[in-house]
Amino acid sequence: MTAAMPIVADRAASESRFIVEGMHCAACIARIEGALGKLEGVVQARVNFGAKLVRVVHVPDLADAAIEGAITELGFKTHRASAQDAQPGREESRRLTKALAVAGFAAMNVMLLSVSNWSGAEGATRDLFHWLSALIAIPAIVYAGRPFFSSAWRVLKHGHTNMDVPISIGVVLTTAMSLYETATSGPHAYFDGALMLLFFLLAGRLLDSMMRAKAEDGVAALLRRVPGQAQVLRPDGTTEMRLASEIAPGMRVLVAAGERIGVDGTIQAGEAHVDRALVSGESVPEHMVPGDKVLAGTICLDAPLTIRVTAVGMDTVIADIARLMENAGQGKSRYVRIADRAARLYAPAVHSLAALSFIGWMLAGAGLHQSVIIAVAVLIITCPCALGLAVPIAQVVAAGSLMRAGILIKDGSALERLAEADTVLFDKTGTVTLAKLEPISGMPEGPAERAALMALAQASRHPLSVAVQEALAGVTAAPASALVEHAGLGVEAMIGGERARLGSADWVGADATGTQVATVFRWGNRPPHIIAFADAMRADAPAVMARLKAMGFAPQLLSGDRAEPVAALARHLGIMGVAKLSPADKFAFIERQAALGKRVLMVGDGLNDGPALKRAHVAMAPATASDVGQLAADLVFFGDKLGAVPIAIVAARRTMAVVRQNFVLAIGYNVLAVPLAMAGLVTPLIAALAMSGSSLVVVANALRLRGAAK
Repeated sequence: MTAAMPIVADRAASESRFIVEGMHCAACIARIEGALGKLEGVVQARVNFGAKLVRVVHVPDLADAAIEGAITELGFKTHRASAQDAQPGREESRRLTKALAVAGFAAMNVMLLSVSNWSGAEGATRDLFHWLSALIAIPAIVYAGRPFFSSAWRVLKHGHTNMDVPISIGVVLTTAMSLYETATSGPHAYFDGALMLLFFLLAGRLLDSMMRAKAEDGVAALLRRVPGQAQVLRPDGTTEMRLASEIAPGMRVLVAAGERIGVDGTIQAGEAHVDRALVSGESVPEHMVPGDKVLAGTICLDAPLTIRVTAVGMDTVIADIARLMENAGQGKSRYVRIADRAARLYAPAVHSLAALSFIGWMLAGAGLHQSVIIAVAVLIITCPCALGLAVPIAQVVAAGSLMRAGILIKDGSALERLAEADTVLFDKTGTVTLAKLEPISGMPEGPAERAALMALAQASRHPLSVAVQEALAGVTAAPASALVEHAGLGVEAMIGGERARLGSADWVGADATGTQVATVFRWGNRPPHIIAFADAMRADAPAVMARLKAMGFAPQLLSGDRAEPVAALARHLGIMGVAKLSPADKFAFIERQAALGKRVLMVGDGLNDGPALKRAHVAMAPATASDVGQLAADLVFFGDKLGAVPIAIVAARRTMAVVRQNFVLAIGYNVLAVPLAMAGLVTPLIAALAMSGSSLVVVANALRLRGAAK
């Protein structure tokens, strides 16, 4: 990456992290990474656009001040990241919300005051309303325009430019001209145009900020799954509670039944069922014994364990998963809204046309006042309000339609990415299935045996016992005595003078060979009942897979489950299935698809799906998903129907078609209006009305999406 690479070949590298304010587009990312990459001693520079963070790997003797200086020279404000910067996106969202509220409130009032002038008020009445508009607009413009003004000033001081520079010039020039018109009793003032321009630009920037805050929430929610403390076993056998930061590899920790494990390690003593849904996504617990490896964030269900620590804190597997999510979020942030991409080219061109109009009319002898008026008319008539509305208004209408269909869109840009998807991948448990175990065979039929089974099942909280209990809903449990649950084996009791057991096949005394997920019930000398379980499939899953195939997709199943159940479900659905995938494996699978040019829609629900959901081009999750799964997804669907997936894809494609139409309308309007304004045939007042009219046309076109989710 840089000429500095050989310098660190035989030295350990250091890492520094900096918060950078003022990054608003992909060009900002490229400038920062490019400048730092040329700095001697820097091994790697990576921007996390979502968190406004720059991670720099460098030689140990490269001072942070040199890195900060390189970033500052580009016109950005930066400081070393600290714990207080845990959620920079939220603070930015608060600032933008306040600015948006001020701009919107002021714009509404100024537009009301302008009605009388549009209706033909003259003389002192017109001047009064202009002055009232100025008193409202100028403070509001100064306050609401600060995000643009401060950013433009910083880059201009260092000899650079960004998209905030032409925005600031347009707002300031329009405001100054309006104030001049007011002071000289001119017929027109354009305070409302300046305020509306700020309002729409702030709205787009706020949506981006809220999206970044959601990304931060997803990583934070994952890390909250790990306890911040654990019971450490001293050499004398006593225990003490210690913070995770005080625990080191090699120590022993004691985890009680029902507790979440706070470290990565190896079981030294004890055996228990461990809920590993965090990393495998599967609802069936695993029976783990001494020598087995356990991971932070998993749950010890039914017996205490003594664990020898191998990793803690940011060295655990769950921390690696969080880092994968964070890095994947950086890739997603490169998908800037269509309006932003167009505005980067459009705004400088507009202001260049205004400047050319001013110069041309000055050379033609029109005079300073008339030349400025024409230049302002060009600025107003080409105000990118309609262009700025092209994407968000379509997103809002489509989001409302999808919400009525039970699909929640968390990020408007997800529709753009969903429309581009050409590959659909599904998690198994909790996504294609309902993550709910159901007995499929082996349940006793006789009322006496069912009552005895109910007595045992309701005495245990093991997931298989709970599933049996739910299947026996309405059955009255038989009287039982000497009821005991044996950790890792099952539960037994005396019922009707005979011993009854529910648990593992070996313990009960039965052969369950060939049954993947089963528990065994035996009462006295009666034949054992080998109760087999399966994860209930969503009822419409086969129809959904068929519809996706008809739409040109080749859906695939990705799962952390064993090969047999994954293969069986894939065959039933008529799709391909890949089994025994860890979170990192799913992430790598999607990476390979992306390297082949595929744009992946990932549909998943579990904590273990978080990195894959974040890395995918676009992601969906059911409302029953874990908090990490929901936060990592772009869309969330409610109910037990998987049909939300093709419905959302169709709606996204319709939305992007309307967006493209809106762009044609907005740009076509400017192609017609700009020559008229440059020719001096349009007054600023007519320009303001035309600008508003173009916005209304775009809104009316977007309203056709009210029935998009069908």
